[in-house]
Amino acid sequence: MRIGRLIFGDPIPKANAEEHALSKKHALAIFSSDALSSVAYATGEILTVLILAGTAALSMSLHIAMFIALLIVIVGVSYKQAIDAYPEGGGAYIVARENLGTFMGLLAAGALMLDYILTVAVSVSAGILAITSAFPEISGHAVLLAIIAIILIMWMNLRGLRESASAFMWPTYAFVVVILVMIGIGGYRYLTGNLSPVDYSHANDLMAPITGVLTLTLILRAFSSGCSAMTGIEAVANGVKSFKKPRAKNAAITLMVLVILLISMFLGISFLAAKLELQPLTDQSLLSQIGHKIYGYGFFYYLLQTVTCLILLLAANTSFAGFPLLASMISRDGFLPRQLQNVGDRLAFSNGIFALAVFACVLIIIFDANTSALIPLYSIGVFLAFTLCQAGLVHFWHKQRREVRSWWIKA
Repeated sequence: MRIGRLIFGDPIPKANAEEHALSKKHALAIFSSDALSSVAYATGEILTVLILAGTAALSMSLHIAMFIALLIVIVGVSYKQAIDAYPEGGGAYIVARENLGTFMGLLAAGALMLDYILTVAVSVSAGILAITSAFPEISGHAVLLAIIAIILIMWMNLRGLRESASAFMWPTYAFVVVILVMIGIGGYRYLTGNLSPVDYSHANDLMAPITGVLTLTLILRAFSSGCSAMTGIEAVANGVKSFKKPRAKNAAITLMVLVILLISMFLGISFLAAKLELQPLTDQSLLSQIGHKIYGYGFFYYLLQTVTCLILLLAANTSFAGFPLLASMISRDGFLPRQLQNVGDRLAFSNGIFALAVFACVLIIIFDANTSALIPLYSIGVFLAFTLCQAGLVHFWHKQRREVRSWWIKA
């Protein structure tokens, strides 16, 4: 008993649950780390696909990024409406189940759960890549390091949601500041004519072109890979119950701040990658290349890599907040084992947290902690959940057409 309390902390009375609800400041850290951290690899995944058609195809990356940014706005507005329509929690599962039927609800839930598991695997793998980019000598231990990271994140979440949010808040904000400063410096150097393209004439670790032909299929595949930047947007709508009162209002504000930061960072990194004429490397992340070019090889470069690694590990924490909550709702509806409803002494869904950690570790081992190998698995889960949620909202506002005059605008 004493060992358990030492590891996980003293039990929290359920009567004090409201005191452990999240403020907007804490919620932005815990629910946005997944979406914000995706800028560390989303642009790189676009280039990884385009390079198959040769270096000339890389010029398409900024155009693709702009379309993805537009889609982020659409999805952000959609989930803002989900919060308005379901102020007690309106994720894709609830919206699809209430408006499209049980089967569609379960389909959305399955897509979301797959997305959460992949988020842990992808984010942790990308976080370890940030470290091995700076310290190549430990790259052979990537799988072990990823599993250790997942276990540590699981432990933090078993200690309770608010405590994990407090621990994870500062790395999230540090990452945002470092990235925005880097974009600002890069933008200034571009405007003053001091931003020269990267010279790859002596590079031995470039990804080699394969097809040499830029097809529509390849462009759409690059778009799909880049849409990994959209993962995690739904986490705020799914976690409305975790906010302080008024929950819906606080969740909506947090979501809008998240969308603005996400678009700014994603387009900024994509712009720098295009102007620097970056090419994907086999042993270094795109963000690491931009960091070298903007910050050099000193303290600020290593600070960038450190906060990137931290927020990518914390991005997995978004899933540890969302997956157990979603699993408990599905369990309450009778479609998953009832043990997933159990709340531990620290007011956390312990069984759901354990299950997520195990599934993610299995994926890490199978795919050898390779981010690019895991990314394609995202596509089905991400787009399916978004589409079912939006289709459900269209039906919701159509049902409300007699009470809400502007229903057709919302729909």
